[in-house]
Amino acid sequence: MKIPFTGGCSCGAIRYECTAEPTMMFKCHCLDCQQVTGSGFAPGLLLSREAFRLTRGQLRYHFTASLARGKHKRGFCPECGSRVTGGEFEGGESLFVGVLAGTLDDPSWFRPQMDFFTSDAQPWDQMDPSIAKFEQYPPLPTKK
Repeated sequence: MKIPFTGGCSCGAIRYECTAEPTMMFKCHCLDCQQVTGSGFAPGLLLSREAFRLTRGQLRYHFTASLARGKHKRGFCPECGSRVTGGEFEGGESLFVGVLAGTLDDPSWFRPQMDFFTSDAQPWDQMDPSIAKFEQYPPLPTKK
């Protein structure tokens, strides 16, 4: 992985830059991620808020129920509908922001370290047995 790394939505209206290594890389198998991706999981990276910045465009947000607290904040491109961010909560500034791995300009370096919300995983979703599994949320990162 080369720092900074960049990415964006499908149409190019949204672009971002990340100036630090991800805090964690994961596959989320919750029903919300399944629905929004049309797949068995959402591959993502969790970044410190300070390391992430939009360089083009403005995200539109959609909020979904959260087991942790309040509502999850999901960022989409208002032009093409690509989901770009997640991992934030409604109200207040989150310490972290999640970015979907498929939005990276070079997603080849993405290496998931864990599967979470395995309680919602579909029986046809083949998970890597060598990485950590969590029935719901993983432990919170200790570093930003």
